[in-house]
Amino acid sequence: MDLVGKRRIFFILSASIIIPGMIALLFYGLHLGIEFTSGSTLTVEFIAPVDVTKIEATLNRLGHPEAIVQRTGNAGFFIRLSELRQTTPAGTAERDIITEAFELLVPMARPLQVSSVSPLVAQDTVRNSFLAVLAAAVAILLYITWAFRSVPNSLRFGVAAIIAVVHDVLIVVGLFAILGQLIDLEVNAMFITGLLTIIGYSVHDTIVVFDRIRENTARMQGERFIRIVNTSLLETMGRSLNTSLTLLFTVLSLLILGGESIRSFLLVLLFGLTAGTYSSICIASQVLVVWETGEGGHFLRRMPFGASGGASGSQT
Repeated sequence: MDLVGKRRIFFILSASIIIPGMIALLFYGLHLGIEFTSGSTLTVEFIAPVDVTKIEATLNRLGHPEAIVQRTGNAGFFIRLSELRQTTPAGTAERDIITEAFELLVPMARPLQVSSVSPLVAQDTVRNSFLAVLAAAVAILLYITWAFRSVPNSLRFGVAAIIAVVHDVLIVVGLFAILGQLIDLEVNAMFITGLLTIIGYSVHDTIVVFDRIRENTARMQGERFIRIVNTSLLETMGRSLNTSLTLLFTVLSLLILGGESIRSFLLVLLFGLTAGTYSSICIASQVLVVWETGEGGHFLRRMPFGASGGASGSQT
């Protein structure tokens, strides 16, 4: 099986998934949760089914026409709205007013659950999330470069791994941008947790392949680099697929049986695991081949860490 020979098909397939997501992100953005925009969320469960329009009408009457109501079960709802006031002009907390209004519709099975985030906390969350992802990328680049220091041009392995990680992140973010418009899928703190988890998984899967390339480079001296990479991919593909399928079955089970609060996290894992498995085989190693063979143009080869040399250059 010639996986390396199909690298252009893999790149085109990735572009066909990433580009629509980036277009959706550019024009519509992400459907941000209260952790990033400030506001309140309500989790309510009634003892009997209630029509969504009645919930929306009640909140509109109470001064929250912006409320987004999502059904979470036969008689449960997840509601996102602007930040609730602790004290209204009547001297009553807005939470208590909403509770009374809901009780008039149908008695609630359990007390109303409210979560609120202030604008200042939302700004801190955005900044910290960006810094966390950036720090993870830098740490990955430095670690892989050091770990593969025995291989000529080891920084290439680090850069290729980062490209694969960026590939996975763009796919996940793009899908969330599209689904945010289609089903109001929110990006919340659990999304960032899932994204960092996926970054770690993607790098782990990529390193398994890279490590086999390193071993085969020493074992298959004199062979063309393309054949070394293709052999390494075939030798590690079974392990990657088996590991990924095991995790995917677990995530799918949790997605079906789990609650609304972890749905965002599980969807990130579902999309990210799929993209990470694909990128470790079809993107990261193929980037190394493109770089080695010069298909990426002369720009990378002019970079200080991209100059061919040693055994690596002779295998091209």
